[in-house]
Amino acid sequence: MSSAIMGVSPGNIPVFHGSNLKVVDRRVRIAEVVLRCLVCGLGVVAAVLIGSDTQVRVIFSVQKKARFTDMKALVFLVIADGIVAAYSLIQCLRCVVSMIRGSVLFNRPLAWIIFSGDQAMAYVTLAAVAAAAQSAVFAKLGQPELQWMKICDMYGKFCNEVGEGVASALVVSLSMVAVSCLSAFNLFRLYGGNNAKSSTMW
Repeated sequence: MSSAIMGVSPGNIPVFHGSNLKVVDRRVRIAEVVLRCLVCGLGVVAAVLIGSDTQVRVIFSVQKKARFTDMKALVFLVIADGIVAAYSLIQCLRCVVSMIRGSVLFNRPLAWIIFSGDQAMAYVTLAAVAAAAQSAVFAKLGQPELQWMKICDMYGKFCNEVGEGVASALVVSLSMVAVSCLSAFNLFRLYGGNNAKSSTMW
């Protein structure tokens, strides 16, 4: 059987034909759109849950109000989730337009920009979730050695809502890691033998 029928080059190196490339690209784009929509939606949910969370307690006739701004880690998480949600919305629109046009990404500089942006968003969300989770543990368990109180014993509702927001943010960060893997695939496949010959813009 000839190598042309098998779709393999004489050197036994797989060749990505145009039709096969578009099928793979479409499947990757669908997965990317789903993940980016998930990131955008849950990013907004996490930011709203934490940003709008408050609880007032009366302690010795003095009202004490717990807000997310009392913990810098939560402020960082809200900002990070807002940024990644906006970024994912823009990228999701780009993917949808590309799918409607039926185009395949062949532009290496643009692929590098998308890859770098996705990597940055993944690192930012992971760092924000890690910082918020650490603060949440201290609020829940306290730190007897440093005489830090268990804040959640006094502000249970506030802590529960923060926990829901952090859980949503965790899903956002994991989804962003998956998106960065897809963008890495989209980038490095452009350095294959057949793709290097094409300069099609999307």
